[in-house]
Amino acid sequence: MSTNAEEVRPLLSTALTGAELLRWYWTLAELTGLARQMGVPVRGGKAAVTARLAAALDGLPAPGPPVPAAPRRPAGRPLAAPVDGTTVIPQGQRCSQVLREYFVREIGPGFHFDAFMRAYVAGHAGHTLAEAVEHWYATRARAAEPQEVGAQFEFNRFLRDWYAQHPGGARPDALDAWRNHRSRPRDEGVSGGSGPGPGRPAPRTY
Repeated sequence: MSTNAEEVRPLLSTALTGAELLRWYWTLAELTGLARQMGVPVRGGKAAVTARLAAALDGLPAPGPPVPAAPRRPAGRPLAAPVDGTTVIPQGQRCSQVLREYFVREIGPGFHFDAFMRAYVAGHAGHTLAEAVEHWYATRARAAEPQEVGAQFEFNRFLRDWYAQHPGGARPDALDAWRNHRSRPRDEGVSGGSGPGPGRPAPRTY
């Protein structure tokens, strides 16, 4: 872990090594600019571009393509009203208004399509709507827990963690902490900035 508080982020250029590239936070725009300069493909999102750039800077072969997804089965006809608990979810069914009305009727006005229910509808063709209702109730404890933010939303995740450690903290202080955070190497702990709360956030993991 780096302990040099004065360490400054280097210029993003072809002079970097892959390891040094991975030590720092870069925006997708910055990475895309260098990738285009080096003739590195920019498709696939930030993580994929970063991996290709790191390999190219070290003179290594580009990471292999992801394993292709299994062929999709043809989508069935979307459900139309009326539906009941015995209705079977067809392949390719979406979280439609027909489903929403059914779930509100069975569960109550507190129902909403959260990540658990969206995943169930998308991945459980052949199951009944009654089983989907059971899934709703079975996942309520997990749904009440803080959900991990995707790595592509680093800014949102940082703010969530910062506010958790600085209850009542002001947004300008949070933004100052974010700018400080992104200016430091990924392998270095990050100061909580000038917010009112004590302590330091956990070491960076993204």
